[in-house]
Amino acid sequence: MHLNKRMSKFLSNFILVLSALFLLSPDILHAAWGLNMTQGVTPISQDVYNMHMTSLYVVTVIGLLVFGMMFWSIFHHRKSKGVKPAKFSHSTTVEVIWTLVPLLIIISLAVPATKLLARMDNTSESSITIKVTGYQWKWKYDYINEDLTIYSNLATDSVEASQRNSGINPSSADNYLRNTDTALVLPVGKKIRIMTTANDVIHAWWVPDLGWKRDAIPGFINDNWTIINKEGVYRGQCAEICGKGHGYMPIVVKAVPEKEYLAWVEDTKAALKSKKDSGDKELTMDELKSKGEAVYKANCLACHQANGQGIKGVFPGLDGSPLATLKDRIPEHIHQVIYGKNNMPAFGEQLSDTDIAAVVTYERNNWGNKTGDIVQSKDVSAGRKK
Repeated sequence: MHLNKRMSKFLSNFILVLSALFLLSPDILHAAWGLNMTQGVTPISQDVYNMHMTSLYVVTVIGLLVFGMMFWSIFHHRKSKGVKPAKFSHSTTVEVIWTLVPLLIIISLAVPATKLLARMDNTSESSITIKVTGYQWKWKYDYINEDLTIYSNLATDSVEASQRNSGINPSSADNYLRNTDTALVLPVGKKIRIMTTANDVIHAWWVPDLGWKRDAIPGFINDNWTIINKEGVYRGQCAEICGKGHGYMPIVVKAVPEKEYLAWVEDTKAALKSKKDSGDKELTMDELKSKGEAVYKANCLACHQANGQGIKGVFPGLDGSPLATLKDRIPEHIHQVIYGKNNMPAFGEQLSDTDIAAVVTYERNNWGNKTGDIVQSKDVSAGRKK
């Protein structure tokens, strides 16, 4: 009898704990344990969160009722109490009820969920359109309305810390593997259409605070929209396994006031124009190597490694390779960076002539490579025309 009382008390407390866990304030649940869904900072994300919580409450109540009845029945009708099983066949009324009630519950959840999906697909009346293109392994952002294109790579400190035997503590990198060298800057309070596609394999663009994710598929465009109501920095990542560098494709969205956004657009355009205008200028070896090191760390280091020795059987090394040391192979070296080869992506669209000249010069004069070769932007420009 004493054991039965303890069992009954345990079951009662267990049900109370479950009730408290799932029916807690959503804010407390999310803040304390991180178990709940991200509420986000957009109207859609709030709608998605509310739909999620409604569904969670419904299934929690159903679960408590069903399992509570099961535990109660098992405990009070067990064989040790001498309970004899009842003998009956079926009840048409009960069968109709347990068919109709779940059906009505499903319909009551499906109707608002369908309406929400329809709202998510309505990209009309957007003020700004952004085309997001996934690459192995970075993001390209085209500001369609502004005729502006930027590339977003994994931040250099994360790249360096992620190398094998780097000796760098990953915690020393700012937002390790979640930070980029360039953020997607967007204005708050504006409806923004975001189109996603890919250049090579399937990726997925996902920022939890925006309330949705979209697959980025080569040759196909998915789209969605967002209105960010709160200034801040919001982080996401590629959510589709896309190869070796899948974990190295973070997304950083920076939401700013409209005036700050417009100023950023103008400043970025001016910087890109200045960079393009200076493309014909010949640089010294030191200038090229310094610039090339930055380009290498942002685009090449993950595969060819900091020591230039690559990854055996996967990515070839550059240290001592004929491609990066023989003078008569300079045009081939340039061509390979522009157009890619095998697993190596084409960087011709992503990098300027000056950037490519700098990284080729750096690769030919770093590690054990001491060729003394200097490649200028005019050499890269000539290589594009071949």
